[in-house]
Amino acid sequence: MGSLNELVSMFKEVYVLSTQALEVIKKYVHRTPMVSVVSLNEEVRKSILLKLENMQKTGSFKVRGALFKIHRLLERTNLKGVVTASSGNHAQGVAYAAKAFGVHAVIVMPETASPTKVNATMSYGADVVLHGKIYDDAYARALTIASEKGYEFIHPFDDVEVIAGQGTIALEVIDEVGCPDEVLVPIGGGGLASGVAIVMKTLCRNSKVIGVQPLVASTMKHFLRGEMDYVPQYSIADGVIVKKPGEITSKIIKAFIDDIVLVDEEHISRAIFFLMERGKIIVEGAGALTIAALLSKTYEPHGDSIIAVISGGNIDPPLLSRIIMHEMAKAGRLVAIEGVVDDKPGVLHDVLEVLAINNINVVDVRHDRYSPQMLPTKAIVEVVFEALSYSSVKDALRSLERRGFKFKVKHLAY
Repeated sequence: MGSLNELVSMFKEVYVLSTQALEVIKKYVHRTPMVSVVSLNEEVRKSILLKLENMQKTGSFKVRGALFKIHRLLERTNLKGVVTASSGNHAQGVAYAAKAFGVHAVIVMPETASPTKVNATMSYGADVVLHGKIYDDAYARALTIASEKGYEFIHPFDDVEVIAGQGTIALEVIDEVGCPDEVLVPIGGGGLASGVAIVMKTLCRNSKVIGVQPLVASTMKHFLRGEMDYVPQYSIADGVIVKKPGEITSKIIKAFIDDIVLVDEEHISRAIFFLMERGKIIVEGAGALTIAALLSKTYEPHGDSIIAVISGGNIDPPLLSRIIMHEMAKAGRLVAIEGVVDDKPGVLHDVLEVLAINNINVVDVRHDRYSPQMLPTKAIVEVVFEALSYSSVKDALRSLERRGFKFKVKHLAY
């Protein structure tokens, strides 16, 4: 009974703190838009509204919890500074929040952290310390720094005030559209899902809250099953990879999340590409989880009004580029053809001229004259190009053959 009473008490506390947090942080954050993407609605056959936290300050919802946490620390302590460990969005959120309140921040990031995210964190005025190869190393170092400097450590998710800050997302949703039938939210350590669930279950008791995790990094789902030895793998949705969920967040999610669904890497990749191409919305892997669940039919909503939380947009440009190429190839819109040609001047020019006559937009050319399978007088040529249709590919191959070049399709998804 004691644990139940504690849970109820924490539930009430988080809701009250969320309403306070909304007043505190609104001066420092965007009230992010809610938009509808027609192509998504048509494919899912439901009315979906996207809560675009990718358009939030620092590109992620994380800044909400960080702002409220630092505000509360300033209220009750003589705050010397703050320190945290993160490889991405939490790092930027704490750095921005500390700058907003005039507090010194030290952010410990793994040495493997993306240069893009390191530079972004530094741009908000924080001191960045690169330490260790994985998050656990950075976490240990951050605790040491906090102790040495007398700074407060800000946990990325397992903190009531951080959770309350994330819950402001749900307050904005309800204020704008009332109580939705279903809310889909990404789950990593559980801070976002916990905050959203508590606010929703307080104000909209009939609203379902559905968590979404990557299949290969579904730590929370395994943890709730009692599988404590689960080891997550790398995922496109790197922002939600955690080795162990929070003690606070796991209790909240077990009690108040209606279901957790899992999506595979291909679903996440497609969702990122779909949102970019059809919605003109740039999202990171974690931010695309809810859309991946809908597009893949992993989760089929039953209600009429559905909210999908897009948690962030901080995707590294090289990864986004690879996803674009991957998805275009899957759809048959990016084709590779390969042929053996005479290795002499002008031949490659002639091949490309034929393709140009056929209005082929060449993306890449690979010329290999060193293959041990080839005679010294020959070379392998691979041409990657955009294709409007399979007929345009066949036309190009026929045109090449008429000029004496024998090419075959190497990669095609039609």
